[in-house]
Amino acid sequence: MSASAPITQDVMTIPRKLPEGPLNLVGLTREQLRETLIGVGTPEKQAKMRTNQIWQWIYHWGVRDFSEMTNLAKEYRALLADNFVVAVPEMVSKHVSADGTRKYLVRIAGGHEVETVYIPETDRGTLCISSQVGCTLTCSFCHTGTQKLVRNLTAAEIVGQIMLARDDLGEWPEPGVGSGEAGPRLLSNIVLMGMGEPLYNFEAVRNAMNIAMDGEGISLSRRRITLSTSGVVPEIARTAEEIGCMLAISFHATTDDVRDKLVPINKKWNIEELLTALRAYPKLSNSERITFEYVMLKDVNDSDEDARRLVKLIKGIPAKINLIPFNEWPGSPYERSDWSRIEAFADIVHKAGYASPIRTPRGEDIMAACGQLKSATERARKSRKEIAAEVGLSTGLLPQ
Repeated sequence: MSASAPITQDVMTIPRKLPEGPLNLVGLTREQLRETLIGVGTPEKQAKMRTNQIWQWIYHWGVRDFSEMTNLAKEYRALLADNFVVAVPEMVSKHVSADGTRKYLVRIAGGHEVETVYIPETDRGTLCISSQVGCTLTCSFCHTGTQKLVRNLTAAEIVGQIMLARDDLGEWPEPGVGSGEAGPRLLSNIVLMGMGEPLYNFEAVRNAMNIAMDGEGISLSRRRITLSTSGVVPEIARTAEEIGCMLAISFHATTDDVRDKLVPINKKWNIEELLTALRAYPKLSNSERITFEYVMLKDVNDSDEDARRLVKLIKGIPAKINLIPFNEWPGSPYERSDWSRIEAFADIVHKAGYASPIRTPRGEDIMAACGQLKSATERARKSRKEIAAEVGLSTGLLPQ
């Protein structure tokens, strides 16, 4: 693909047929909200003030009913109710792991489903959100990659996952209470590491994250949002300029030959092209470090030679290496590296001067760990044998 070719899949950003009825205000940017309010009769001189008021009700206090927006005139609330809704995706089910991880099955327009995962830790609460139904990338170690792309999520469906999780956690402040007055945040961090490739749905992801970062709403710092990409090189600089969040790269291999098989997008933008784009990213976004995600696959990418090659490749990039023990799923064609092998790999990286935390698998008992997400309806349609056939021998990394 040439650099000038379209990257995002905008034709799939919204359902083929828009739902009839009132317009959902969730997911609109401030300017879109202002224009929408003017469109139903809000005087232009009042539009900025009304936008600020409604924005705070929706994103700061989590109010969905216009009748509860008490600093608006009764007649204006009725006008809003006649024309708009404040709606988030439907929670179909919730599973809670023994370690406290929560996995939500979320239904969006058209009856499609995605998964969202909340991971509680002692110093933070991280929500892993999805950006697509399915995925185009077919990374051979990832369960989500065995589900074909259905469509991109809208900005409303992306930020709606955050709102849904805050509903479940009971974290909206009472009306009139400031965001910092209710104590530590249960949901303090966002990672775009769920289903889909965020940079193949750039506009919707950008708008949703800018809503999440807005200081008069959900109010998350850009340093508490991490976008994970498999390497859509032409969109990396744009991410720095238009979002400015932290960046993580699904790297997973130290040679093009192996990465072509593990992360097929490498055939479009190889390791050298990806690293060139990453060297510019910290300067553009003023991010502290780029996270390199590296899933540990037994006898595939976990040798000492791989570790030494990895630190050589990323030399000069402010970075940390997140080592991820492979999370197995039904029919997966790989095995998790032995723990001693993971520790030896981490030791080489650490001695080279890079932080190399080994990610503790979370939510494995409810299929909520990294690489395991897949909507329940899609999972149920395929047998273990079918999944193995899709991602097993075809990768070229397994014995024939």
